[in-house]
Amino acid sequence: TRGTVTAFSPFDARADAEALRKAMKGMGTDEETILKILTKRSNTQRQEIASAFKTLFGRDLVGDLKSELTGKFETLMVSLMRPSYIFDAHALKHAIKGAGTNEKVLTEILASRTPAEVQNIKQVYQQEYEANLEDKIIGETSGHFQRLLVVLLQANRDPDGRVDDALVEQDAQVLFRAGELKWGTDEETFITILGTRSVSHLRRVFDKYMTISGFQIEETIDRETSGDLEKLLLAVVKCIRSVPAYLAETLYYSMKGAGTDDDTLIRVMVSRSEIDLLDIRQEFRKNFAKSLYQMIQKDTSGDYRKALLLLCGGDDE
Repeated sequence: TRGTVTAFSPFDARADAEALRKAMKGMGTDEETILKILTKRSNTQRQEIASAFKTLFGRDLVGDLKSELTGKFETLMVSLMRPSYIFDAHALKHAIKGAGTNEKVLTEILASRTPAEVQNIKQVYQQEYEANLEDKIIGETSGHFQRLLVVLLQANRDPDGRVDDALVEQDAQVLFRAGELKWGTDEETFITILGTRSVSHLRRVFDKYMTISGFQIEETIDRETSGDLEKLLLAVVKCIRSVPAYLAETLYYSMKGAGTDDDTLIRVMVSRSEIDLLDIRQEFRKNFAKSLYQMIQKDTSGDYRKALLLLCGGDDE
């Protein structure tokens, strides 16, 4: 794993549960203890602590966190307590419920997860919410954006194997004809090729495309498509090139400029903390000439900042 959070050792779920109860009991709350414990335990360990908490005190740890904490700090701590396999399913549920759909969340999660992860998300969604994720997404989206989401939800991308040069050439030509050479755009071709071919195949297609057309595929997508479809196609291309680089960029734009998109910041930091946050930090440093740590430090405050910096796990100066 390339995560910043790993299993804590020596681990004692009971001792942690007792320390958390003490931190929240009586007048005032000891936020420092809470953030130190929860950011330094793996998700599996946090579930054990929640179970010990209920056994010892007959109380729900997440319920107590919600009543003792407030604001973004509360959101972050509660997110850390969500079982990792439910995390993405919950975020998607939240993105499609109520008035208006959060296309950004659908795009980020479905473009960046592996086919195996997408299969898992669909399964968990069905179990947890007794609903079919694909049906829900179809009900809330439309057009080519919807079609590409449905293709990604099938999680049938070709497995990585030997790359066929002839097929690379063919796909690059077909994409060129569907975009730059055509009056109007054949979106379906982009959806099928970008949504189903293997990662190693597509990386070669992008290189070949550049040779044939003189453009990066991203420039063509930018010119030929718009709106949610454009954002999703670009996200897919970026994730084919490098998921950590895509998520580094997502984090950067969640903090750049006025105001912070805290939901995105929390979602990426929590969901990748045990997977590839070290790689994301590396890409961040490389592409934005500053470290993720420094940007979080500058953009957030209080206990929320302390907890995010602990999750970040270090500064890449």
